[in-house]
Amino acid sequence: MVDLDKKNCLILNLLQEDCRMSLTDIAKKVGLSVDSVKKRIEKMRKEKIFNPKIQLRPRILGYPYIVDIKVKLHNYDHKKVQSFIEFVVKHPRIAEVFSISGEYDFTLVIIAKNHEDLARVSDEIKKKNSNLISEWSESLTTVAYKFETYDLLKLKEYDDKDRVDPYVW
Repeated sequence: MVDLDKKNCLILNLLQEDCRMSLTDIAKKVGLSVDSVKKRIEKMRKEKIFNPKIQLRPRILGYPYIVDIKVKLHNYDHKKVQSFIEFVVKHPRIAEVFSISGEYDFTLVIIAKNHEDLARVSDEIKKKNSNLISEWSESLTTVAYKFETYDLLKLKEYDDKDRVDPYVW
């Protein structure tokens, strides 16, 4: 586990709000030099605390159906599970793959153009893995209210007085 001080939490919160914020602006907001901010960000990247990447919006790209699929497996061994994982990870319509605990074994997020497209993609996955999948449950995501956002000051239990508004200069 990596320990984050208040300044690193502030930097990460700002980057979550606007990943294109300049080092100069971040430095002003957190009260550090530009060089110090740059070194901290580089160190956190090396420690794999975050992965800088863009977040695509599938609905805007013509895939309005974002569907969470829960999958329960049966009659499996390590080799069959690995084959299933490889298939779903490589599938172009599956945006996320998680192994989960509880009633189901995996959750997949499928993007689709419409209900016919969703049925086609679902059938393709089910047919390819028919000997492995025992249960399949679908739920359509209608609105995302929060997605992969972490308030690091609260997670690390730092005071709210240290909070920085990313849009106030």
